[in-house]
Amino acid sequence: MNALGIIAGNGEFPLLLARCARQQGLRVVAAAFEGETQPGIESLVDEFEWVRVGQLNKLSQAFTKRGIQRAIMAGGITPATLFKNLSLDLRMIAVAARLKKRNAETIFGAIADELGKDGVELLDPRPFLGDSIPQTGNLTRQKPNSDQQDDITFGLQIAKAIAALDIGQTVVVKRGTVLAVEGFEGTDACIRRGGELAGEKGGAVVVKVSKPKQDFRFDIPCIGLKTLESCAAGKIAVLAIEAGSSLLLDKEKILETARRQDLVIVGVADS
Repeated sequence: MNALGIIAGNGEFPLLLARCARQQGLRVVAAAFEGETQPGIESLVDEFEWVRVGQLNKLSQAFTKRGIQRAIMAGGITPATLFKNLSLDLRMIAVAARLKKRNAETIFGAIADELGKDGVELLDPRPFLGDSIPQTGNLTRQKPNSDQQDDITFGLQIAKAIAALDIGQTVVVKRGTVLAVEGFEGTDACIRRGGELAGEKGGAVVVKVSKPKQDFRFDIPCIGLKTLESCAAGKIAVLAIEAGSSLLLDKEKILETARRQDLVIVGVADS
């Protein structure tokens, strides 16, 4: 089992996963989506094949014809692409027709089931990502003070509650007050909005978590440089992320950037 397939969506995640897998001595095969996957994936894997979103049979064959029995879904698909103007093959049409609900989770779950029928198991990516999955404790030299620690504890409770309701996975708090809750606008907009409400001096705490029953095969909370840009814009003081359940897309750059902007980053455990 020294080979791994990557279903490579957009963003940096597929590139990071490919590097990590190669460092572990794995043969890596990527199925890349036209218009979504960064072309740089080609130089990071042993073999690759371009497919279109909706070509389920071709996606499966990209792995089965190369003897790949394990694969990881890394990176997203632009929602507009996922739900509109798709050119589905007959197999995907049949899968879609069986779905009572059509959202990202049900679609990806159905795709996983179909790949499983062909002998390709979709895996949780976390065991392959090393220290890019932070554990409990301070990730930066700076540490939260006592008031910030109280806000982390409070924010973790609120974030887990909204995640359980499938509303969002991020909250912004300051001195025991919830300033912003992530909704449809996404993490970055939530952070910026909360930072603005924190006042001219900023100083709010951001807490980002996973869902209580998160299926990490399809979705893992990610922190990237764009997240830190939003923290800087909102004058955020502390970014708390759930230990063991979050991904730092470029750990060294993220921690160096955090140092420059005096941002505390800490991994926290859900008690």
